[in-house]
Amino acid sequence: MVTPPRVEPSADGRVARALRAVPVPAALIVLVALSGVVLGRVYADPLLTRLMAGAAVGSVLVSVAARRLPSWLVAPLSVAALAGWTLLSLRLATAHAALPGGLGEVTADAARNAIPRLLTAMIPVEPAPDTVLVPVVAAWLAGLTAAEVALRAGRVLLGYLPPALLYAGALYVVGPNADPAIGPTVLFAAVAAAGLATPGRRDGPAPDPVAGLSPAVRAAVRLRLVAASAAGLAVVVALAALLAPVVAAQVDERPVDPRRYVEPPRVESLDENPLIRISGWALNPDQRLLDVRTSGGAAGDGSPRIRLAVLSDYDGVTWRVGATYRNAGRILPAAEPAPNAATDEVRQEITVGDLTGRLLPAVPTPREVTGARVAYDPATGTLIRPEGLAPGLRYEVSSVRERPDANLLPTANVPAGDEVARVLRVADGAPEPVRRLATQLAESNGAPYARADAIATFLAEHYRVTADAPSGHAYPNLAFFLFGPRNGGGQRGTSEQFAAAFAVLGRLAGLPTRVVVGFEPKGDGPVRAADAYAWPEVLFDGVGWVPFDPMPRPDSEPRPVEEDFRPQPEDPPPSEVPAPTEEPSATPPAAAPAPGRNEGGLGTPVLVGGGAGGLLLVVGAVLAVLVAMRRRLTRSRLDAGDPGERVAGAWRELTDALRLAGHPVGPDLAAAEVAERARRTLAEARAARPGEGAASGDPDGAAVDELAGLLNQAGFAPGSVTPEQAERAARLSAGFADALRTARSRWRQVLWTVHPGPLRWRR
Repeated sequence: MVTPPRVEPSADGRVARALRAVPVPAALIVLVALSGVVLGRVYADPLLTRLMAGAAVGSVLVSVAARRLPSWLVAPLSVAALAGWTLLSLRLATAHAALPGGLGEVTADAARNAIPRLLTAMIPVEPAPDTVLVPVVAAWLAGLTAAEVALRAGRVLLGYLPPALLYAGALYVVGPNADPAIGPTVLFAAVAAAGLATPGRRDGPAPDPVAGLSPAVRAAVRLRLVAASAAGLAVVVALAALLAPVVAAQVDERPVDPRRYVEPPRVESLDENPLIRISGWALNPDQRLLDVRTSGGAAGDGSPRIRLAVLSDYDGVTWRVGATYRNAGRILPAAEPAPNAATDEVRQEITVGDLTGRLLPAVPTPREVTGARVAYDPATGTLIRPEGLAPGLRYEVSSVRERPDANLLPTANVPAGDEVARVLRVADGAPEPVRRLATQLAESNGAPYARADAIATFLAEHYRVTADAPSGHAYPNLAFFLFGPRNGGGQRGTSEQFAAAFAVLGRLAGLPTRVVVGFEPKGDGPVRAADAYAWPEVLFDGVGWVPFDPMPRPDSEPRPVEEDFRPQPEDPPPSEVPAPTEEPSATPPAAAPAPGRNEGGLGTPVLVGGGAGGLLLVVGAVLAVLVAMRRRLTRSRLDAGDPGERVAGAWRELTDALRLAGHPVGPDLAAAEVAERARRTLAEARAARPGEGAASGDPDGAAVDELAGLLNQAGFAPGSVTPEQAERAARLSAGFADALRTARSRWRQVLWTVHPGPLRWRR
């Protein structure tokens, strides 16, 4: 047998063969790199996309270059190249994030914590060693596997599986934190189709699989091929028909966020409530907690306050941080400052001394942190160091300090609704004297800022600061601080009690409040335990969180609380009715005639009778005017306005009746709580006068609950109340007021009718 001579391919043939070999590797590189494009949408910098694109190029080119080597040599070579690219990527990410420490230390830390930190990192994620390690390694391994299957084994479609899985994983990690990746997904499908459509590396036409067979066998084989193709096409069409509606239904669905399955860094119990540390620091005032050096800020402002923690949750026992901290990079997310607020940048270099825990002190609000790995809570603008503080830790913080426009505060309102329900919530069990004090301060001051300032002034003028006051801010502790006897330890405390009392009284008065713990340094240098401080803040619309100072002025002597606050009695005494006073006469009375002299004037009995009659007329006129004004007020509430306003007026009539009966309700109570108090008040009044039995038609508990339900309907579903329901609300409130008035003595029934209180009480 003569072997035909070997024909060397021409240069044009080699070029054509090389061009035919390019599309599949190029398609694999693009498919893997697109995963970096998709994942990079939640990163703050394009560094991750570039690193994953480099991993795609490197992994595929290593396989192409080693295609003539045995397959068992390719994996070790590619893994060695992967190690080199990974170390280079970690070095670039370390320099980008400005992290301290050597490359070995950073690499070991990233290998231990890469996955949890990637899934707990704040969006946008800063490219750092622990947030780029897993994506880069995954991209390289996907490119290696795809190239070996598609190029060496010749199974291109199967080789697309690793890039497809990597792409799906990137979409899953992004979740709902970015817009739909429509463009990259369409490009992914187009590149995959182009790679499949490219002809293989065969030179010449493809051989006929049925060549050399007899005509009958050839026809049977071709028939089977056609049948198999038709069956495959039918399966594809059926799957498309079944899966298309399911896939289409998921287009508008919100993707699952994998971060909800991973618990972010949390603070320890000591850091969850740092307010209890104030008393301990007060007993050790010389303890050196920090060293601070400040630059920037507005001239003349002095050293800014350093914030340690923000406590927004109160359950009646303790204030808690309740924050959700996410791992963050050197650059923190920027928040829009409040309108009309002046801002200035403050930079501080802080060295930790004896301060322990995880909370990281900083001037609010931090924007950049270098020298320490941090986790950040955007809702409060506070920081923690997940590894905990250590003596000698030095870091730099750049913060944007806001200074609200003080001219807007007197007229500013406070927000309401679900968004601020957390800082408006009043835990059950608030002592009644505390509620009454809040009601008294709120009634005397209508505007929100005036209410907050009145609470701060009341605390500053009536209480004393002492370093040896015991820690505690539960309801019993606050009640003892506010009303306890001075000679028994009451009416004195640290900034813990002042800030907590302000926050609780503010919430009872309808103000969104929170407590902040931090430090007030005297300047650059050491920050000692004596500089630890707690202060309250109030949220105003268009202004933001505004701090208040309820602490007494130095060397001021507090006034007794009893001078400005006296607990109200259960029943208002008759003396509350303002007694009409007789106006002085325009001319002085004439001198009485001497005995035995008759000047021809009016006698003494006539003058006394005339004066008494005039006084009775004045009293009667005043009472008549009061009755008329009360009736006019009731008619305006029950008959004027739309049905919703009339229901609100009926509810006001009920609360006025409770107040006339000596059982006022605060503005912080819900309608159901007021209804419960109304039923209890009516039952107690009837029990006190058993002879006054309940007449048929008197309101019962269901009637009061019905009125509360109508009020909730008017408040939460405006426009849904009908005129018939408004008339029903008027009858219910009138029946309750009549029943409560009838259960009182006759003298108090008269007093009820002419009491001027409803005319002046805040509506």
